[in-house]
Amino acid sequence: MANPGGGAVCNGKLHNHKKQSNGSQSRNCTKNGIVKEGQDFVPLYQDFENFYTRNLYMRIRDNWNRPICSAPGPLFDVMERVSDDYNWTFRFTGRVIKDVINMGSYNFLGLAAKYDESMRTIKDVLEAYGTGVASTRHEMGTLDKHKELEDLVAKFLNVEAAMVFGMGFATNSMNIPALVGKGCLILSDELNHASLVLGARLSGATIRIFKHNNTQSLEKLLRDAVIYGQPRTRRAWKKILILVEGVYSMEGSIVHLPQIIALKKKYKAYLYVDEAHSIGAVGPTGRGVTEFFGLDPHEVDVLMGTFTKSFGASGGYIAGRKDLVDYLRVHSHSAVYASSMSPPIAEQIIRSLKLIMGLDGTTQGLQRVQRLAKNTRYFRQRLQEMGFIIYGNENASVVPLLLYMPGKVAAFARHMLEKKIGVVVVGFPATPLAEARARFCVSAAHTREMLDTVLEALDEMGDLLQLKYSRHKKSARPELYDETSFELED
Repeated sequence: MANPGGGAVCNGKLHNHKKQSNGSQSRNCTKNGIVKEGQDFVPLYQDFENFYTRNLYMRIRDNWNRPICSAPGPLFDVMERVSDDYNWTFRFTGRVIKDVINMGSYNFLGLAAKYDESMRTIKDVLEAYGTGVASTRHEMGTLDKHKELEDLVAKFLNVEAAMVFGMGFATNSMNIPALVGKGCLILSDELNHASLVLGARLSGATIRIFKHNNTQSLEKLLRDAVIYGQPRTRRAWKKILILVEGVYSMEGSIVHLPQIIALKKKYKAYLYVDEAHSIGAVGPTGRGVTEFFGLDPHEVDVLMGTFTKSFGASGGYIAGRKDLVDYLRVHSHSAVYASSMSPPIAEQIIRSLKLIMGLDGTTQGLQRVQRLAKNTRYFRQRLQEMGFIIYGNENASVVPLLLYMPGKVAAFARHMLEKKIGVVVVGFPATPLAEARARFCVSAAHTREMLDTVLEALDEMGDLLQLKYSRHKKSARPELYDETSFELED
C-alpha cells in the first residue's frame, strides 16, 4: 500500500524505503521481531572486530585475566584453570601454581606485600576509622588522615598543595572537565591513557592529537592554534592544555619534558602531566620526571599521579599551585560525587611516602629506588644483548618486548607460565594488530637470581619462537649490577 510521501506501509506501519543507486528500494522492515537487511543504524560490531574476536582472540584468551590468589610480590600464586570448549568458558582445577615469578605487576618498589609488623599502623587505622567513609569529600568524607596525606604529598613533590582522590582513573576523567571546557583546546599525545582520553572528551573542549613524544608535531599544533584560533569565529582559545604522561605504560618511553615545557612557555599554554607510572619509580629519589630531568616542579601547571603502582595502594592525586587545588576542591566531580579515600588506604600511602622520603628514620626507601633503577638497566641491557627488540627509555621500569605475531603471543605466555614465570602479553586492540608485545614490569623486590631465571627462560623462548628480531645485538656489556651494594634492610 503506497502513500503520497513515497513511503510504504509494512505490517500496518509506515516506513520510508530509501532508493538505492540501482533504483531498487532498501526495505527496513521488521517481521516477527527480526530486522531484515538494509537497516540504517550502525552495527554494534564491525566486521573485522567480529572476525578477530571469533577466529583469533578466542583461541588465545586463556592468556588474559588469570586469577591470582596471593599478594603481588616478587613471587605470587596463580589459580590453574582449563577449558573444555576451546576457551569459551573456563573451569578451575582446584590446583594452585605456587611461587610464580611476578613480571607483570606495577609493584615497582615492592611495597605491595603480605602483612608484616611495619604495617601495624594500617591495622590501627582500620580499627579506629573502619574500612570506608561512606561519604563524599564535600559532605562528611574528609578526615584528618586525608589532610595529613595531602600535606605529605605536597611536601614530597615540593609544590604548594595537593588533593587526593579514591580512584586513579577518576582522577583524570573527572578533573580534566573541571579545568577546561567549551572554547578551550586540548593537545593530547596520541598514546595517552584511556583516563586522559575520557577526561578530554567529557570536558567538551576541542581535542587535537600530536604524534607520540614528537615536539615538532606539538609545536605545529600550538602555532596553528595561536594563529588561527577557534574554528569559524577565529577567536582566541580560552585555554590551551597540553596532556602528556611521564612514562607511557605500553611503550616504556619517558616524556620529553624539557622541550614540552619550553613550548608551553613560548605559546602561553598549560601543561598537565600524568605521572601514574613515573612517580616513585623515576628520578634519583623517586620524585618523578621533573626530578629525572632536574626541573622545578612549578614549571608544570598540573601534576597528576596515582598511588596504585609504586605505593602499593589505590587512588590518585592532583598537585600544583594552591589556587588550582582550592578550585578543584570545590568544582571536581570526584569531590562532589565520589566516595572519599578509605582511611586504611590513606595510611598505607602515608607509610609508603615516609619510607621513600626517609621520614621513618631509615634509608630503606632510597635503597628501593636505587635497586629498582639497577634492576631496570640490568634487565633491559641483557634483553638487548640477546637480540630482542624492546621499546622505551633505559630508565623506564616498564619494558615492552615485541612479539609482533598474535600466534606467538599465546605460545609465549603459555610456555613462560609452564616455567613458573608470570608475564603480561598485550595485543589488539590495546596495540596495533601486528605489534603485539610482552610487557615486563621490573620491581625493586626482584633479586638478581629471579631476573637471571627470567632472562634464561626468555633466551630459550626467543630461540624457540624466533623472537630475536634485532639486527643490533650488543655483545660486551659493563657490569651494571652489584648484588651486595643495595641489600634492603629488614
